[in-house]
Amino acid sequence: MRIAILILGLVVQFHHGYSQSLEAYRLFNQQGEEITFARLSEELQSSDVVLFGEQHNNPICHWLQLELSKELNEKRGLVFGAEMFESDDQLVLNEYLGGDISYDRLKEEAKLWSNYKTDYAPLVDYARDNQIKFIATNIPKRYASMVSTRGQGALTNLDKEAKKFFPKMPFEVTANDKGYAEMKKMMGGHGHGGAMDIDKLIEAQASKDYTMAHFILENHDKGELFLHFNGAYHSKLDGGIVGYLRAAKKRLEVSVITSLTVDELEFKEEYSDQGDYILLIPNSMTKTY
Repeated sequence: MRIAILILGLVVQFHHGYSQSLEAYRLFNQQGEEITFARLSEELQSSDVVLFGEQHNNPICHWLQLELSKELNEKRGLVFGAEMFESDDQLVLNEYLGGDISYDRLKEEAKLWSNYKTDYAPLVDYARDNQIKFIATNIPKRYASMVSTRGQGALTNLDKEAKKFFPKMPFEVTANDKGYAEMKKMMGGHGHGGAMDIDKLIEAQASKDYTMAHFILENHDKGELFLHFNGAYHSKLDGGIVGYLRAAKKRLEVSVITSLTVDELEFKEEYSDQGDYILLIPNSMTKTY
C-alpha cells in the first residue's frame, strides 16, 4: 500500500512539474487578440512594407525573422533591407550575394555587427540562396555622428560621392514623433547646453530613420514586399521610419511588428500603440550577446 501511494505521489509530482508549458513567445495584434505565426504570415501578404522591429540580441526575433522570410517568399516577390548594414557597404554586400566574394572577405570589408554570424548571416545567406535583393539602408555611422555634434548642416558641404549614401538634406525631424519625445524624456528633456545637445542627438537618430525610409522607397517596386529588419525603437509608436515612409507615400501599406521582452506573456493595453503586431518574449530568454 505504501509503495502504491509513493508511486502515485511521484506520478502527480512528475505531472505537475512537466505539464507547465514554457512559451518562447506569444503574438498579438493591435487589438490584443492572440494570433498564430501562420495568421501573421498570411495577413502580412497584403503589405507593401513590413518593418520587423527586433530586440538586437534576442534569438527568438532572429529565428522568427528567418521563418517569416521563408513564408512570405512563398507567395510574394521579396526585397530585404536592414538597419545593420550601412549604405556604403552595398557594393561589397552585393558582391557577397552574387557569389563573387567569400564570407571572410565580406567580414573584412563590410562593417558587420559583432552578432552578425549568429543573428544576421542566416538572413543574408537566405537572400543569397534565393536571389533576393538585400539593401543596406542605414546612414553610415560617421555621418550620423557628424549630425549628433554639428547638426545635419554638417552634411551639406560633403563631397558629392559622400552624398550618394544618404538622401537629400536638409530634412525635417518628424513633428510629434512619440519615439523622439520618449528619447528626449529619457535624456532629461533638456535642449541645448552641457556636454550633450539632445536636439542634435534626436536629429542624428532621425537621420537614420529618414535614410532607412529613403532606401526602402528607392528599392521598392510595385507588387513587391519589402521586409525590413531594424531595432524596435526605429519603428514603434507609429514613428521613426514609419513616419518618413508615410509622409513620402501616403498610400503605402506599412505593417509594423514590435518586439518586447516582458516578465509575463500577457497583452497589456499599453502595448496597443507599439505596432500593428506585438511579439512578446520572456525576459528570461537567452541573449546572443
